[in-house]
Parts: sequence; C-alpha cells; structure tokens
Amino acid sequence: MAFQKYRINRRVLEDLESRATPGMYFYLVITAVVLYFNGFYQRHTTFSVIFASAITVVAVFRITQFYLFRTLYQLSRRFNYYAFFASVYATALIWGTGFAYFMAHPEETASQMAMLTSHAGLTAGGAVAFFPAWPVSVLYTLLMLVPGIAVILVTGSNLLLAFLFLLYGIYLPIIAYRGNREYWDALENEHLLKQKTKEIRKLSRTDGLTGLYNRRYFEEIFARQWKTAIRGKASLSLIIGDIDHFKQINDIYGHQAGDAFLCKTARLLQTILKRETDLIARYGGEEFVVLAFNMGPKETLQLAETIREKIETMRISYQNSQLQITISLGAAYCRPGKNDQKEEFLKKADDALYRAKNEGRNRVVFHPLHREEYGHPRPKARPGDRL
Repeated sequence: MAFQKYRINRRVLEDLESRATPGMYFYLVITAVVLYFNGFYQRHTTFSVIFASAITVVAVFRITQFYLFRTLYQLSRRFNYYAFFASVYATALIWGTGFAYFMAHPEETASQMAMLTSHAGLTAGGAVAFFPAWPVSVLYTLLMLVPGIAVILVTGSNLLLAFLFLLYGIYLPIIAYRGNREYWDALENEHLLKQKTKEIRKLSRTDGLTGLYNRRYFEEIFARQWKTAIRGKASLSLIIGDIDHFKQINDIYGHQAGDAFLCKTARLLQTILKRETDLIARYGGEEFVVLAFNMGPKETLQLAETIREKIETMRISYQNSQLQITISLGAAYCRPGKNDQKEEFLKKADDALYRAKNEGRNRVVFHPLHREEYGHPRPKARPGDRL
C-alpha cells in the first residue's frame, strides 16, 4: 500500500488528540488563574462566568473524546473527525475572544500581563501540537491572535504590542510548516519500515517458487497448533504428499517443467483447502504438507483422496506436450495429549507416505488406519506412474 502523505487518517487523528488534549488541562487551570488573579472576576463577573463556562465545556468535551476515541471512532469516523477539529477551533476562538476582552481594558494592567503571558504560551503550545495538520495549526494561531490584535489596533492602546503579536502570528505558522514536513517525513519512514518488515517476514516464511508457506513456518505453526490442540482437546490432521517420479520430469523436460508442476500443484492445493485454519506448505523439493485443525479421520482421508484425484487429472501443456503427474500421500490423525510428541505424529504421516510410495504410488495411506475401514478402495498398483 502506497503511503498517502498529508492525509488525516485514524493514526494521525489519534496522534493529534494525544498531542493536543493534555493542553486542555492547562486551559482549565490558566482560566481559573487569570480570572481570579487580582480579583478580575469580581469586576467582570458576567464575562468571567461566560468565558469560564465556555472553556470548561470545550475542555471536558475534548478530554472525554480523547478517552473514548476508539469507541467514538467505531461508531462514526466522520463525526469523530469533525467534532475534534470543531472543538479545536472553538477552543481557539473562545480563548482568542477572551484575550481580546482583556486587551480592551487597559486599566486592568496586572490582569493583562497575566493574560499576555498565558496567551503567548497557549498559542505556541497549540501551534506545535497541531504540527501534523499544518492548516489546522495556522487557523488555530489566527483564531488565537487576530481578535486581540484587532482590538488593540481599534483602541490604539498599544500598537507596539499589536505589531509584536502580528510577527508572532507569522513566525508560528513558519515553525509549524517546518514541523509538519518533519512529522510527515518521519511518518513516511515509519510506514516504509513497516512495509519492509512485512516483506522480510513474508519472505522468511514463504517459498519463493510456489508462494506457499515454507518448511520453517510450517514447523512454527505446527508447534503452536499442537499446544492449542492439547489445551483445547482438539484434533490435528497431517497430510504429506510427494510428487511421483519428479526427478524424471526434470531429467526429461528440464527444471522449468518441474517448476511449472510445482507451481500448479501449489495453486491446486490452495483451491482445495479453503478453511482459514488449514495450512499448506512446501515441505521439501517436491513434497507438500497440509496441517488441518479439528478435522475428523474420515474427512482427513477424504481430503487426501481429493488431492490425489485432482492432481491425477491435472495436465500441463509444455513444449507441445500434455504432461501428467500423480502424487503419493501419507495421512495421519490424532487428538494429542500432554504426553504425546508432535515429532511422533509427524513420523506417522511420513511413514504412511513411505508406504504409499512402496505400494505402487498414486495412492493414500492413512496411518494407523487402513483405507478399507472408511470404504475407500485402494487404486490398483501400476507398473509405473505416468508423467
């Protein structure tokens, strides 16, 4: 999957919330400080109540949304997205308006100084927190600064301060833009690293020719399924197949023909086994192994027979010739207990395969049960299997 730069996905939205939400606690504390400092709320009671209430509502909403992010995201991704950014802009607008109110009262010198200090810090903190979404950072900065600058210019109380805040409003988006690029570059590198890790993991557990799992991964899953079967008192079925006279295919038609047979056999096995719990792997050169979870003995034998029959009817066109192969299979079934060993179970399937090849090939031998017990007649032995 290609990396989509500058796209606000779930990961980025969650990151934005985690970066910005802690600041809401500071909004609550700083609001209380600037209003109570020097008795400002007593002289401006109506404004103080409205301002404190608005900040509290938005802060509680943002904090609640942060802790319920996964639940809300599952319910409505679009609502969660728009609600977050709307609350961000509401926070900036409320605080920016409050800052403007303080600036409109030059007689409140002490309270203005407290508000100025807090305002500069909160504006910078928000601009940095929203690095991942640069337009949001810019708009947040403007909503924080523009109302106050406008009031100062209208009243003409402190034009130098208005000029300094104007420069501040230019400086912060520049810093945010640089931080935004660095953030997305880091996110892209993280994405590429994950993709490369997935590719390496896939290569380490799949066979390069057939695309099936390799023997190493089979042994890993086999060990895991064995423990799971013991805990859950479940059954395991194992089928090992070996293409008959495969060496002759390579000797007569070349390795390309042999590779074609291996690939087509792999694809055929994938069409037969469709359960998510079934595992197909290339066990060796021309050997394939199937591990099935919670499949009865009759079903195991029937599955092995289906594989044998499908492969027997399979044809490959190669150099104006129709080539045919057969396969011998050994199958085993067990419900493992604590004292059983998976190596012994694997040996039973392998011994069954050995018997199938010795008894004439193109057949299934089920260990320790015979095919006749399930009503499957043995195919007649042939003087030699067809290529």
